[in-house]
Amino acid sequence: MLIYILLSSLLTVALNLLVIISISHFKQLQTPTNLLLLSLAVSDFFVGLLMIFQIMIIDGCWLFSDLMCSLWLIVLASITSSSIGTMVLISVDRYVAICYPLHYFTKVKPKRVQVCVCLCWMFAALFNSLLLKNNLQQPGRYNSCIGECVFDMNYITNVFDLIVSFIFPITVIIILYIRIFGVAVYQARAMRSHIAVVTTK
Repeated sequence: MLIYILLSSLLTVALNLLVIISISHFKQLQTPTNLLLLSLAVSDFFVGLLMIFQIMIIDGCWLFSDLMCSLWLIVLASITSSSIGTMVLISVDRYVAICYPLHYFTKVKPKRVQVCVCLCWMFAALFNSLLLKNNLQQPGRYNSCIGECVFDMNYITNVFDLIVSFIFPITVIIILYIRIFGVAVYQARAMRSHIAVVTTK
């Protein structure tokens, strides 16, 4: 358990804290891309902190109240969703930077990125609160014995969660990175042909 805490929690917390401090402290690091990385580091930092509670569940018993269990589940789900949403925003940022480099600095500005990050976090919190509202309204209703911390969702809710939290983001990321790869290959070929012409001359 000590190794698990050190590797999964403390290391995650420490390394992400370094990223958070670096980007927050140095103004020159506060570029649109780094603001997205900051959001990702914040979500991973909180995941590392919340892993301590996960260890308590793995060990057998939830030591806190049923209400704390419900809140913990919602917070953990929201942080995970915001992390996935931030990865989608990072892929959009890279897509604009590589496919439309001349328009990047006019389209992608720090203020716009901050608004997108805030909306991402707000959507994640609202979405997961709605999914797990039954658990929050009646904490512990799905526990079969004292010391459990579980939740339950019906089939339709599970499918909806799978689509919104996994299938849609992964699809967007794959499509954008395939497009980026295509542009990168095209640019590499153009550079090769240009170098060949220069070498011949």
